[in-house]
Amino acid sequence: MRNLKNVVVIGGGTGLPVILNNLKDKDVNITSIVNVSDDGGSSGKLRKAANVVPPGDIRNVLASLSNLPQTELDLFQYRFKDNNDFLSGHSLGNLIITAMTEMKGDINVAVKLLSQMMDITGRIYPSTNQKLQLCAEFKDGSTMKGEYEITYADKQIKRVWVETDNPDNPPVANQEVIDAILEADQIVLGPGSLFTSILPNLMISNIGDAIVKSKAQVVYICNIMTQFGETDNFTDANHVEVLNKHMNSNFIDVVIVNKTPVLDSQIDHQRFNEISSPVEHDENRLKELGCEVIYDDFLLLTNRGAFHNGKKVADKLVELVTKE
Repeated sequence: MRNLKNVVVIGGGTGLPVILNNLKDKDVNITSIVNVSDDGGSSGKLRKAANVVPPGDIRNVLASLSNLPQTELDLFQYRFKDNNDFLSGHSLGNLIITAMTEMKGDINVAVKLLSQMMDITGRIYPSTNQKLQLCAEFKDGSTMKGEYEITYADKQIKRVWVETDNPDNPPVANQEVIDAILEADQIVLGPGSLFTSILPNLMISNIGDAIVKSKAQVVYICNIMTQFGETDNFTDANHVEVLNKHMNSNFIDVVIVNKTPVLDSQIDHQRFNEISSPVEHDENRLKELGCEVIYDDFLLLTNRGAFHNGKKVADKLVELVTKE
């Protein structure tokens, strides 16, 4: 039996499933650690109504690693129409995850059972089984709580952290999550919203500590576009600087950056209203931060939006983790 490399992918949002779906068929052991600080949309409603960990990012990861027929995945991902007053905005998968969590009383048990039912490749762990609240301090000195509110505050973020509802019960990850990180050959961060999809996971103290202690190669997949309200005017080096500052360590080993230009005319800014402009490059600063920099064509233009080409990114990740 071959000794496959262990790849741990940490994040949330829509970027994470693209990478996972393309890693699924590679000869690596995949573990996905998924953000649970979302408080908007269907996830936010279910979080409040059912007092559960928000299911949206977990749902997308389950679907991306599942080997079920496409019709069954389409049903799992189906989102009810706006004219359905009772179910408007909810996806069936979110309801299923919520139901399984209520049945078993634990999001980790729910995800394990659903992983078996959906025939997933690899392992999926919520970053914690506690309900998290994302908090931010802005550069003007003000603070705010709530992922949705922070994103749309239209202020420059200085730092973020996570809290639970109980000050005496700080956020902590299960030991399975920590073991996966410490056993990893490669830890992949992103792509995804820097302050609201990636950092919330790292701000769980034992996750952050494990990543810094890990001997794994840490790879950051830099976003192609800046994000309105989060990373306006950021260079690729600015992204890494923020990560390093939050972790008090220059812990990023490799940065994957798209080099293919994105024209303003190629983007539907009304549809993708969180997108601002292409991330600018600062290779010299990245090297000063101790990073190996990989600039290549990782761009996929589709539906008037700029996305990562998941296949090319996955190929590069496997190349990096398997090279001697």
